[in-house]
Amino acid sequence: MATTSTTGSTLLQPLSNAVQLPIDQVNFVACQLFALLAAVWFRTYLHPSKTSSFIRHVVATLLGLYLALFCFGWYALHILVQSGVSYAIMVIVGAENMHSPVMIITQKITSLAYEIHDGMFRKDEELRPSQRDLAVRRMPSLLEYLSYNCNFMGILAGPLCSYKDYITFIEGRSYHVAQAGADGKEKPHREPPEPSPNGAVVQKLLVCGLCLLVHLTVSDMLPVEYNIDAHFQATASWPTKVVYLYVSLMAARPKYYFAWTLADAINNAAGFGFRGYDRNGEARWDLVSNLRIQQIETSTSFKMFLDNWNIQTALWLKRVCYERATWSPTIQTFILSAIWHGVYPGYYVTFLTGGVMTLAARTMRNNLRHYFITSPQLKLLYDVITWMVTQIAVSYTAVPFVLLSIKPSLMFYSSWYYCPHIIGILVLLLLPAKKTQRAKNTHENMQLSQSKKFDDPESSWGQNSFSTTNNVCAQEPASRHSLLKQ
Repeated sequence: MATTSTTGSTLLQPLSNAVQLPIDQVNFVACQLFALLAAVWFRTYLHPSKTSSFIRHVVATLLGLYLALFCFGWYALHILVQSGVSYAIMVIVGAENMHSPVMIITQKITSLAYEIHDGMFRKDEELRPSQRDLAVRRMPSLLEYLSYNCNFMGILAGPLCSYKDYITFIEGRSYHVAQAGADGKEKPHREPPEPSPNGAVVQKLLVCGLCLLVHLTVSDMLPVEYNIDAHFQATASWPTKVVYLYVSLMAARPKYYFAWTLADAINNAAGFGFRGYDRNGEARWDLVSNLRIQQIETSTSFKMFLDNWNIQTALWLKRVCYERATWSPTIQTFILSAIWHGVYPGYYVTFLTGGVMTLAARTMRNNLRHYFITSPQLKLLYDVITWMVTQIAVSYTAVPFVLLSIKPSLMFYSSWYYCPHIIGILVLLLLPAKKTQRAKNTHENMQLSQSKKFDDPESSWGQNSFSTTNNVCAQEPASRHSLLKQ
């Protein structure tokens, strides 16, 4: 019989027993499927053209709180308490003083704290383009704040979105596309046909079904824990250990693919997630997407893997830590990521190891890559080798994240004689460190800031400089706000 240990509803206990899955997992999936249906209803019957933003806020909030109560029972009070306390701090203490004390709570609260701080208490010339884009210029009302934090579309599995994007969606301004003429000037605005998310939703649900099938059939056959099995360690050859490490960690990913893709589909079904149109005129529904599976599995660098894995969390880490850190932003960002994930020692081992691996991979790339781009054959060889190295390095780094405890984590690393750690440290010590793009950008921004003092102050408003960022150290290829009229 499946476990009955839950603080949430036990209404689905018979189903839990039938499918032999824990009741909390059954509740989660059931609530997400309910949220998917509710999202379709929300987009159809509570469309911005049919009802007010107030009603949309209220319904989204109440449905979200109900789902939290169903899944977590009285534990759902934690969501209300942390949201209420944070809002009280904003109103009573002042937003200029509240961004630091709430760093210990949720992504949305800390993101909004910094967005308010950037919008109300910093000068525009002090902000990066992405910070200027997301800055909030007025204090949210309590209803707006609760709706942003507790809406039914993201209360169980996210993903994180910016406050401005959410309010734009609630108010029905997501589809207002700026029409540009041949001379580059904006044409008189005309209302375009509203794009349908149905195709994107169906595609993502098919991906969900496939990932769930793989998780239920394959994942249990390739447990990560077998990497530290005494018999396996004593008898398996090194090639076997390397191959099993890779396939066991690859088999552990579909459950994340399932949860994040389903959450993305729910948001899209409600009409949230529209990012504009691509060059072919096709609607893009990836504004709040949390992963890109194909890019993850074909990553040829540690950075490329991180760019496409848990994207919204990476954006959060970049916005609240990496861009604001005064020393060693990469290490600080990985430490914050470990703290945010929880108290298990395995999280800290993984993210500290990840910091070393990221710095070493960046150094290797800066020193070696230019030798391999002189011909297609060498470039292909480089891509094959870096794919193999990246997948093994990522798998090696992530094992403690799955094992959680410190003893099995160190047991695994010691079975590999800490070789990747040693190689990474040697790379950092022996190879010259080149100036990173972040440092170059910082230097250029300082020069630009100085030059603006002698420019017409209104000239900086004549161009659309909005852009978002895609990871802790990477810039997103295209700005959503260059496509969406604010």
